[in-house]
Amino acid sequence: MEALIILTLLVLGAPEAVTVTHSLKYLYTASKGIPSFPEFVTVGLVNKQPISYYDSIERREVPKQEWMRQKEGEDYWEKQTQITRLTEIQFRQSIETVSRRLNQTEGPHIVQNMYGCEWDDETGNVNGFSQFGFDGEDFIVFNLETETWIAPRAEAMFTKMKWDRDELKIQADKKYLTQICVEWIKKYLNDGKEQLLKTVLPSISLLQKSSSSPVTCHATGFFPDTASLFWTKDGDIFYEGVDFGETLPNNDETFQTSAELDVSSVPSEDWGRYNCVFRGSLDTKKRSSHHWTKDT
Repeated sequence: MEALIILTLLVLGAPEAVTVTHSLKYLYTASKGIPSFPEFVTVGLVNKQPISYYDSIERREVPKQEWMRQKEGEDYWEKQTQITRLTEIQFRQSIETVSRRLNQTEGPHIVQNMYGCEWDDETGNVNGFSQFGFDGEDFIVFNLETETWIAPRAEAMFTKMKWDRDELKIQADKKYLTQICVEWIKKYLNDGKEQLLKTVLPSISLLQKSSSSPVTCHATGFFPDTASLFWTKDGDIFYEGVDFGETLPNNDETFQTSAELDVSSVPSEDWGRYNCVFRGSLDTKKRSSHHWTKDT
């Protein structure tokens, strides 16, 4: 007879305070020679959730969250639109400049910029970042500690030397990445707290095709995606024979993940020693434990 998995759901302990890292990130993408794709696109994200969007077709900066639409008036979006239009011009020039410098003027090309910061709400630690890529490879990266630019490839040395000499811009970038960026994170967390700081526990199931198949612990419907799913043995995290799945988005803005345990070598008397544990995050850290047994 095939194995029957019996589930027991436990909520262990009281909510605990946890350290949470919040982030604000902007992604700029300029391209040429790619059919049916905007030549310039920007996306703003808070805690990985899109809050703003612009592309060179519509040429308008628009909110991607209802709370952003409510908190920021028309003047804000008009101002952001004008700023991004100027940025679009700069990036169009950049993609031509880099293409010529690399002697790659023909064919499709992409220039990308990712910048922003991460803020630890308990320790106050801040990690600012700004980096540029060309055709999917790093081109130049800002080093906050040395306040200089790093050129991973020789073709970027001219840009590095030019930008390293611009002390005013370096100090302005440093102030934004370490101070202003964090102030915006705090503002957005306050404005969109119902969405950004919500915590939703998952539905968890244990699946097994046959008595010799791995046992898959599947958690779905949780938020945010910083939660973790793992197996324990006698209460300790167990890694041997465990295959951890990716955290993937659901259609309703929640997430799902899985952890697969190979039980082919587990003696029947040891079945009760294993548990699948889901650990939530943010201000309501909870552990949901699924204990598995077999009936034959």
